[in-house]
Amino acid sequence: MLSKALTLRGRTFTWGQRTYLMGILNITPDSFSGDGLAVGGKDAVTTALAQAEGFVAAGVDILDVGAESTRPGSQPVSATEEQDRLLPVIQALRQRFDLPISVDTYRARTAELSLGAGADMINDVWGFHADPQIAAVAGRLQVPVILMHNRSSWANAQIKEQLGGRYIGVPYENLVADIRLELLESVALAHAAGLADDRIILDPGIGFGKTTEQNLELIDRLAEFRDLGYPLLLGPSRKSFIGYTLNLPPDQRLEGTAAAVAIGICRGADIIRVHDVLFMQRIARMADAIVRR
Repeated sequence: MLSKALTLRGRTFTWGQRTYLMGILNITPDSFSGDGLAVGGKDAVTTALAQAEGFVAAGVDILDVGAESTRPGSQPVSATEEQDRLLPVIQALRQRFDLPISVDTYRARTAELSLGAGADMINDVWGFHADPQIAAVAGRLQVPVILMHNRSSWANAQIKEQLGGRYIGVPYENLVADIRLELLESVALAHAAGLADDRIILDPGIGFGKTTEQNLELIDRLAEFRDLGYPLLLGPSRKSFIGYTLNLPPDQRLEGTAAAVAIGICRGADIIRVHDVLFMQRIARMADAIVRR
């Protein structure tokens, strides 16, 4: 049975009732998807606000703001640079919109500053394993968290010019069982920090330390995570497993993303994290009409 509903900014997320949409705002110059908002001298705040306006008009439920690329083989940015990119955007978004804002970071100090600037929740792509202090920040402030599974490693990254980065040769003894176990390790860290189950969302980590074949299998078997008792976030948008399956670059992965989103909803996703909010909102509404009758 899923954990209780979550209320943020006066909005109630009732798990199982419908699929919720999280819109991606990448404040980076090097996003794998080509949608980075900090490129070419553009004003990232103005650009982010314009993109967010479009997301809100399309029916987005959560804005997810990140400032470090997580594509295979990417280089990390310093904490200072991450904060310099994030904080003005989060402040501007909070002044303009009343819907929940998620900060995509694994650094405790960045999370703390972002929450102070107006963010409402933490989306940690390392599931509290990269910075041991981030769980304490979440526990002290009692904010919801998204805990993602991640086995990314430079040793398994392969880059192709047209299709971008992917992971190859990533070893799992049992794909779903291993990911379930490692997600529960992240949950244990959250519990130890004082977070209750209704503050926890799990993400199996599509594209993070999984091969193309493993990502496809993971989406197909998403239902096997339901009995963990937590809402599930799925983030397949424009990712390399779609590109390598269809032999298409990131800007031509709309249909592949739509297929992954539709199957993911049928297998039990509660939140979908996407770039193309308008199109995926239509996919989600149609899938919900079929599977949530």
